[in-house]
Amino acid sequence: MEALIPVGDVELCVDTVGSPTDPALLLIGTTVATWDDEFVERLSGRFVIRYDLRDAGRSTTGDPGSPGYTLRDLVTDAVGVLDGLGVARAHVVGLATGGFLAQLLVLDHPSRVASLVLIGTRPVAPGPVDDDLPEHSPAVMTHFGSAPPVDWTDRTSILDASVATARVLSGSPEFDAAEARAHAARILDRSCPHPASARNGLMSMMFSTLDCAPRWRDRLPEITAPTLVVHGAADPFFPVGNAEALAEEIPGAALRVLDGVGAELPRRAHAEVATAVLAQTAPRPGR
Repeated sequence: MEALIPVGDVELCVDTVGSPTDPALLLIGTTVATWDDEFVERLSGRFVIRYDLRDAGRSTTGDPGSPGYTLRDLVTDAVGVLDGLGVARAHVVGLATGGFLAQLLVLDHPSRVASLVLIGTRPVAPGPVDDDLPEHSPAVMTHFGSAPPVDWTDRTSILDASVATARVLSGSPEFDAAEARAHAARILDRSCPHPASARNGLMSMMFSTLDCAPRWRDRLPEITAPTLVVHGAADPFFPVGNAEALAEEIPGAALRVLDGVGAELPRRAHAEVATAVLAQTAPRPGR
């Protein structure tokens, strides 16, 4: 079920699947379509919540090319989604840059997070990484430095560019171009006419311009929620050393590395990741 939920001065488009009486599972990406329906269908027995970030999808769009808000405002939005649905506490899954929000949500609002799953993310914001963390691979940097311009008014140009980028980010010979194109098309179809809305949905570009201070890596030992870190072994964007750092610095965190997977959540990994999420969010004594 899809609805607009007012949060402060914006409206966020929220999609829910399952019964509100089941354990709540908040999926944080960039848009609802970040999470394929086939993946969500595997999360049976959970009240699954997806939503479009502001300036993406069907949520309020202001000037997505020049956001007047911070990373912490997006975290407040996530809390507002839970409030709007009457959810006091949820299991939280953050994918890629959505993992930044998931980390800050559990750090700044620990009572709202029952457990945490971080997929394909890292413990620092956009920009130069800490010396002990691996940076984007040369192939990724070459691609973004040499890719032809995208005509953000032309659907074919947008989808062609999205597939080319997805191929590089996959880092895997198992990359499925047709699957990547269909995934990009679903995200594009949720975007508003402003070109930056599509860039945000497809490439999470708003994160590169947001004020993300202060840093939070030093606070990771404060996390008490049971945490699972999931990462593609072939990820060239946030190489797996970033996941290893998260798992080492969050007390008691477990690490699951996906063979043959890059910076993506492809269909071939749906079963393994969904099974891991269900196990992580299963009822436990005292939770």
